Amino acid sequence: MDWADLIGRVASSGDREAFKGLFEHFAPRIKALMLKAGCSADEAEEIAQSTLIAVWRKASQFDPSTSGAAAWIFTIARNLRIDMFRSKARADRVRGVAELPDTPDPAEPVDAVLSRVQDAARITSAIELLSAEQSRVVRLSFIEERPHPEIAALLGIPLGTVKSRIRLAMNRLRELLDEEA
Repeated sequence: MDWADLIGRVASSGDREAFKGLFEHFAPRIKALMLKAGCSADEAEEIAQSTLIAVWRKASQFDPSTSGAAAWIFTIARNLRIDMFRSKARADRVRGVAELPDTPDPAEPVDAVLSRVQDAARITSAIELLSAEQSRVVRLSFIEERPHPEIAALLGIPLGTVKSRIRLAMNRLRELLDEEA
């Protein structure tokens, strides 16, 4: 079977039969690979379906001169698996932080706790002084720990713009925090 041809037919005319052939061949293989990689059955199924949806949507981006069809499809699946695990890890961290007690560790010196609280307050105040665009990318990048490409997609701006805003925001934060010190 010429998988590149099927992807080309999906890209050029939305050929459902070509897509069906791709789905029937690759979905079970992706699911099996994800199960071997440590995903649960539900996660493996979700990744397989998401991968094939991405193939349908991004078929026009496939370039057979740079990689084979199977390699392209399995790369999409691998990236989706990585995204899923990052998202779960981020949610676990947020949940873990939310579950932390408000009381400080009794073994930690009081001055260290006060210093940390004061630093957090200074940083929060400085972030509020940034432009709305800079504040948003700083919060997404450093507080929510989202990767830059995800921030770009979320905000609908180019990746370079995200990186520029972060760089400018960090320079401005440095200035603001140095003024307070």
